[in-house]
Amino acid sequence: MTGPGPGERREGKGDGEGEAPAGPEGRLVGRRWVLKGRVQGVGFRWFVLNHAQALGVRGWVRNMEDGAVEVVALAEAATIDRLDARLAAGPPGAHVVEVVRDDIPHELVEGKSFRIRH
Repeated sequence: MTGPGPGERREGKGDGEGEAPAGPEGRLVGRRWVLKGRVQGVGFRWFVLNHAQALGVRGWVRNMEDGAVEVVALAEAATIDRLDARLAAGPPGAHVVEVVRDDIPHELVEGKSFRIRH
Protein backbone atom coordinates (compact mmCIF):
# COMPACT_ATOMS: atom_id res chain seq x y z
CA MET A 1 0.00 0.00 0.00
CA THR A 2 1.45 3.41 -0.96
CA GLY A 3 -0.43 5.66 1.45
CA PRO A 4 -2.14 5.43 4.78
CA GLY A 5 -5.20 3.25 4.99
CA PRO A 6 -8.57 4.37 6.35
CA GLY A 7 -8.22 5.82 9.81
CA GLU A 8 -4.40 6.00 9.63
CA ARG A 9 -2.35 9.17 9.76
CA ARG A 10 0.69 9.73 7.61
CA GLU A 11 3.74 10.79 9.63
CA GLY A 12 5.69 13.74 8.30
CA LYS A 13 5.61 17.48 7.99
CA GLY A 14 1.83 17.70 8.07
CA ASP A 15 -0.38 20.24 6.35
CA GLY A 16 0.38 23.19 8.61
CA GLU A 17 3.37 25.35 7.86
CA GLY A 18 5.80 25.38 10.74
CA GLU A 19 4.93 21.88 11.90
CA ALA A 20 7.15 18.82 11.90
CA PRO A 21 7.04 15.38 13.48
CA ALA A 22 8.13 15.14 17.09
CA GLY A 23 8.01 12.66 19.91
CA PRO A 24 4.84 10.93 21.06
CA GLU A 25 3.69 14.05 22.95
CA GLY A 26 3.05 16.18 19.86
CA ARG A 27 4.32 17.99 16.79
CA LEU A 28 7.12 20.50 16.69
CA VAL A 29 5.89 23.98 15.82
CA GLY A 30 8.00 26.89 14.59
CA ARG A 31 6.72 30.32 15.56
CA ARG A 32 7.87 33.92 15.25
CA TRP A 33 6.65 36.69 17.52
CA VAL A 34 7.15 40.44 17.29
CA LEU A 35 6.34 42.12 20.60
CA LYS A 36 5.65 45.83 20.71
CA GLY A 37 5.28 48.31 23.53
CA ARG A 38 7.72 48.94 26.38
CA VAL A 39 9.78 45.82 25.65
CA GLN A 40 13.36 47.12 25.41
CA GLY A 41 15.40 48.24 28.40
CA VAL A 42 13.31 46.14 30.80
CA GLY A 43 15.17 42.79 30.68
CA PHE A 44 12.79 41.30 28.12
CA ARG A 45 15.43 39.30 26.22
CA TRP A 46 16.77 37.75 29.44
CA PHE A 47 13.19 37.01 30.54
CA VAL A 48 12.55 35.18 27.25
CA LEU A 49 15.90 33.38 27.39
CA ASN A 50 15.25 32.06 30.91
CA HIS A 51 11.71 30.89 30.16
CA ALA A 52 12.62 29.36 26.80
CA GLN A 53 15.56 27.45 28.28
CA ALA A 54 13.42 26.22 31.19
CA LEU A 55 10.84 24.94 28.69
CA GLY A 56 13.45 23.30 26.43
CA VAL A 57 12.68 25.56 23.47
CA ARG A 58 15.12 26.06 20.58
CA GLY A 59 15.54 29.43 18.90
CA TRP A 60 16.51 33.02 19.67
CA VAL A 61 15.39 36.47 20.79
CA ARG A 62 16.66 39.89 19.68
CA ASN A 63 15.93 43.60 19.94
CA MET A 64 14.77 45.19 16.70
CA GLU A 65 15.76 48.66 15.53
CA ASP A 66 12.15 49.89 15.71
CA GLY A 67 11.95 49.20 19.48
CA ALA A 68 10.18 45.84 19.23
CA VAL A 69 11.50 42.44 20.34
CA GLU A 70 11.56 39.48 17.94
CA VAL A 71 11.40 35.88 19.14
CA VAL A 72 11.81 32.78 16.94
CA ALA A 73 11.20 29.40 18.57
CA LEU A 74 10.73 25.69 17.91
CA ALA A 75 9.09 23.29 20.36
CA GLU A 76 6.08 21.04 20.75
CA ALA A 77 2.78 22.86 20.29
CA ALA A 78 1.84 22.82 23.99
CA THR A 79 5.25 24.23 24.92
CA ILE A 80 4.94 26.97 22.29
CA ASP A 81 1.56 27.88 23.82
CA ARG A 82 3.14 28.15 27.29
CA LEU A 83 5.90 30.38 25.93
CA ASP A 84 3.30 32.46 24.09
CA ALA A 85 1.47 33.20 27.34
CA ARG A 86 4.71 34.27 29.04
CA LEU A 87 5.68 36.51 26.12
CA ALA A 88 2.32 38.28 26.20
CA ALA A 89 2.76 39.00 29.93
CA GLY A 90 6.44 39.97 29.77
CA PRO A 91 8.74 40.70 32.71
CA PRO A 92 8.05 43.26 35.44
CA GLY A 93 8.51 46.72 33.98
CA ALA A 94 7.47 45.70 30.47
CA HIS A 95 4.18 46.71 28.92
CA VAL A 96 3.32 44.59 25.89
CA VAL A 97 0.73 46.39 23.76
CA GLU A 98 0.85 44.22 20.64
CA VAL A 99 1.91 40.67 19.83
CA VAL A 100 2.25 39.61 16.20
CA ARG A 101 2.44 35.82 15.82
CA ASP A 102 3.31 33.83 12.71
CA ASP A 103 3.88 30.10 12.33
CA ILE A 104 7.08 29.48 10.39
CA PRO A 105 8.69 26.41 8.81
CA HIS A 106 10.68 24.58 11.46
CA GLU A 107 13.71 24.56 9.17
CA LEU A 108 14.10 28.33 9.78
CA VAL A 109 14.88 27.79 13.47
CA GLU A 110 18.60 27.24 13.69
CA GLY A 111 20.62 25.79 16.53
CA LYS A 112 20.01 23.22 19.22
CA SER A 113 19.41 25.65 22.10
CA PHE A 114 17.93 29.09 22.82
CA ARG A 115 20.07 32.22 22.72
CA ILE A 116 20.06 36.01 22.58
CA ARG A 117 21.01 37.38 19.16
CA HIS A 118 22.67 40.77 18.81
